[in-house]
Amino acid sequence: MSIFLQEHYRLTGRLERLATEKDDTFRLSTDSSNHLVKVSPHEEAEAVVGLQTAAMRYLESTAPQLPVQRVTLTDGGYDHVTIRLNDGRTRILRVFDFVEGQVLADANPDSERLSKAGEMLGRVDVALEAFTHPADGRGLVWDIRHFHQLTSLVQYTPNPEHRRLAREVFRNFEEAVVPRLNDLETQVIHGDFSPYNVVVDPGSDEHFVTGVIDFGDTVRSAVIFDPAVPMANLLGRTPDQPWRDASAFVTGYQRKRPIRASELPLLPVAALARLTLRALITNWRAERAPERREYLLAHAKDDWTNIERSLTVSLDDVVAHLQGTPNRRS
Repeated sequence: MSIFLQEHYRLTGRLERLATEKDDTFRLSTDSSNHLVKVSPHEEAEAVVGLQTAAMRYLESTAPQLPVQRVTLTDGGYDHVTIRLNDGRTRILRVFDFVEGQVLADANPDSERLSKAGEMLGRVDVALEAFTHPADGRGLVWDIRHFHQLTSLVQYTPNPEHRRLAREVFRNFEEAVVPRLNDLETQVIHGDFSPYNVVVDPGSDEHFVTGVIDFGDTVRSAVIFDPAVPMANLLGRTPDQPWRDASAFVTGYQRKRPIRASELPLLPVAALARLTLRALITNWRAERAPERREYLLAHAKDDWTNIERSLTVSLDDVVAHLQGTPNRRS
């Protein structure tokens, strides 16, 4: 690793491994700066890695005011290095600026700051609206548009109550979202604007979000599935009002990127689908990737509790609250 960094980037320093879902990820500390180093899984196609990098570079050039993590170019001006393994397989090495700060997940944000985070995702989606890439139609298990095709995952959930909750969410998705899938507004989206991929400054109100990182789930999909991801992560954070924080995020999102009035009722269903998907997949993946088990389980430890809490509230009532948000598209 150090050899490639020195040869192609003229970078030397101390490498520290960071816990992530799929890439091998490191913090590189040099005498003058810090960088994030990512090495893609061998099974991830070069075109898919190229999609992620291209989206970041597109935002840097067309919306430089957005605090999106920057790609560091090689000494020869390339955005990655291809590494060939002894068995002939290849992996992609990339280097990025290291975004210092606290992640949203650790900031305990109030409703107004959650709205600020929502505004940032709205701005990112507006900026990505015209972006295209040959690999943007790739298949991705985390893409909510495929949720209804994954009912077989329920059988791997040992708890009967969890299976019941999952089936209820699948039923809601099948009835509300599936008939509309081909009609939904689509574009390339970030795909994983989770509280762990948003860097913030807790001491600032105006510039609360200071970094948007990890474009690993970038894909062309329904626009409403982008805010559905952070909504899923925020469900149940306040047990007595399980939709409060998720709704605050959507309020901010719609200030910058209004959602079609006809699609807004699908958003809570999509958020529950995303949370259920994570709950179903996490243990399945943790068993197959023991080296990432701690990371995976830590991010999903309260999912079933939060699904149950969220389903105690009528989704019609959630939609009615969201419909009070101004500037919806027709």
